[in-house]
Amino acid sequence: MIDRRQFFKGAGTLAFAGLASSALGKANAGVLTPTTKGYGPLVPDPKKLLDLPQGFSYQVISELGDAMRDGLNVPDRADGMGCFSLGNNKVALVRNHELQAAHLSIQPESIQTHTTELAYDHFENGVALPGGTTTLVYNLDTKVVEKEFVSLVGTIRNCAGGITPWGTWLTCEESVDKPNGVISKEHGYIFEVPADAETLVEAKPLKAMGRFNHEAACVDPETGIVYLTEDRGDSLFYRFIPSVKGQLDKGGKLQALRIKGVPQFDSRNWDKARMNLGEWLNVDWVDLHTPESPNDDLRVQGYKAGATLFARGEGLHWGNNELYFCCTNGGAKQLGQIMRYQPQGAKADSASNSQASGGRLQLFVESDDANLFNFGDNLTVSPNGHLIVCEDQYTEIVDNHLRGVTPEGDIYNVAKLHAQTELAGACFTNDGSVLFVNMYSPSKTLAITGPWMAL
Repeated sequence: MIDRRQFFKGAGTLAFAGLASSALGKANAGVLTPTTKGYGPLVPDPKKLLDLPQGFSYQVISELGDAMRDGLNVPDRADGMGCFSLGNNKVALVRNHELQAAHLSIQPESIQTHTTELAYDHFENGVALPGGTTTLVYNLDTKVVEKEFVSLVGTIRNCAGGITPWGTWLTCEESVDKPNGVISKEHGYIFEVPADAETLVEAKPLKAMGRFNHEAACVDPETGIVYLTEDRGDSLFYRFIPSVKGQLDKGGKLQALRIKGVPQFDSRNWDKARMNLGEWLNVDWVDLHTPESPNDDLRVQGYKAGATLFARGEGLHWGNNELYFCCTNGGAKQLGQIMRYQPQGAKADSASNSQASGGRLQLFVESDDANLFNFGDNLTVSPNGHLIVCEDQYTEIVDNHLRGVTPEGDIYNVAKLHAQTELAGACFTNDGSVLFVNMYSPSKTLAITGPWMAL
């Protein structure tokens, strides 16, 4: 399994220590720093799929319709993904598929007829809802996918998620659908998939973690606290303090972030700049008492209690005792923000202290130029400590990139996609040698190699 902390124990630790001062400098200017060269100019791909810098290359390792070991075929809409070490230079990629009930008829025929008692939800005829996850076992030496199978099914719009320190993938439903004659259960939950699963696992909702428009998750490895984003224009930022560290099915406490002393703070900066680049704001957390939220009103509950508003929280990554998350359409020009959060400390925010509070929040990036950064979504960290962000533009014709963000907050190009879809699910191998990323639709999974440590 990827240990993100390993990336930050070396050069990354010192690099990220400079974030605050650099961001404060940009706050005075009020604009993003011009694009830095990064790994150098992008080289046009002769296959017209993905431009990369000199010295980098990609391999398509899986795509829509490929036959899998379980007799099924790869579904569409590949989204969030996690990478886990299995030993012997093999990794497991657990990959989300953001499929709704209405997408069944345009999936491979094997998916259209898939029935199993392990599905969370199904149609009246017993066919499983197509949303869920697939797992790929990839050999880093031979560069071959050795196994591929559906690992969770019967869910809706599995958008993003996050890896856990105990070797599982948290897959999140970006849906709050209810039984309607087509589907039979309420949706809007998180499900857990073991990275070492050999076949389909039973889909069990972790209801105490909240029912809302889930996006991504990340775990503080010291405390076991799970942080959660919500993809809504008036979203909150959540954390789940488990009753038992590493056992999310045992229940726990769900809370929402609040700027200390400023109830109902609006971080979106849509009508005016309330949150300045680089400024640290102290936070506390408000309890949410009805996590299953039958009326889809968790964010309303939290806001009434003083919780902070965010602009469509999406990708989320844990670093060295801190995390980063994207707010897709935050900022005055609604081109996107990246937030940085630091907990107060392991003792104060321990899983055994359900009343834990504290920490601080910083606006690290706010884009005012679509050519630099436009609608950041999933994000991860490169082996040199830079952030790698997947763009997901909402325009008729998209120009999506992988963007790098330096510890100083500079933006640079990592890749340019030549397809009218998004890049998603970026994640590195434990040694940082390979970046895996998905093309959303038609779904493809790519393995990108190159001199990641060159910067």
